[in-house]
Amino acid sequence: MRDDRRVREFLRHLLAVVVFPLTMTALVPWWLLRAATPAAWPIPRAALLAGGALFCAGGLALLVTTIGWFARVGKGTLAPFDPPRHLVLRGVYRHVRNPMISGVAFILLGEAMLFASPSVLSWFAIFSAIQLVYIRFVEEPGLERRFGEPYREYKLHVRAWIPRLRPWRGDPSGPGPTPHAID
Repeated sequence: MRDDRRVREFLRHLLAVVVFPLTMTALVPWWLLRAATPAAWPIPRAALLAGGALFCAGGLALLVTTIGWFARVGKGTLAPFDPPRHLVLRGVYRHVRNPMISGVAFILLGEAMLFASPSVLSWFAIFSAIQLVYIRFVEEPGLERRFGEPYREYKLHVRAWIPRLRPWRGDPSGPGPTPHAID
C-alpha cells in the first residue's frame, strides 16, 4: 500500500513538472528555435556559452531544490491544481519568495544565450512579465487566503524577487519554531 502511495506521489509531481516547467523551458523554446537562426550578439560566443550554461545550471538547481521543498514540506506540487498544503519557509524560501519562477527564468535566459536566440530572449521577457503580474495579483492573494497571517508576516520580511543576504528565521505562526519554518 505504501508503494502505491509513493507511485501516485511520483506521478503527481511528474505531471506538474511536465505541464509547467518543462513546457516553459523546453517545449516553447524548441518551438521558437525550429525556424530561427542564431543572431549575431555583441558578446563573444564563448562568453555566451559559458554564461548560458551557468544560468541554466543555476536555474535548474533552483527549480529542483524548490520542487523538493514543495514535495517534502509543502506536501504538494508546483501546479495550481495541486498546490502545497503547508507554507514552505525552508531553504532558499528563507531568502526569496519566488525562487521557483526565478529558476525557470534563469533557464530561459541561459537558453537564449546558449542558442544566441532573440526569440527565446523575447520569450524570457514575456514569461517574466506574465509572472510578475500573475504572482502579484493572483498567486499572492491566494496564498494570503490559504495561509493567512503566517504568509503576511513572511511577505513583510522576505522580498519577492531580490534575495535577502541572511535567511529569514522568523516563525510567523507564533512563539517557538515549527517544523515548516526553521531548518
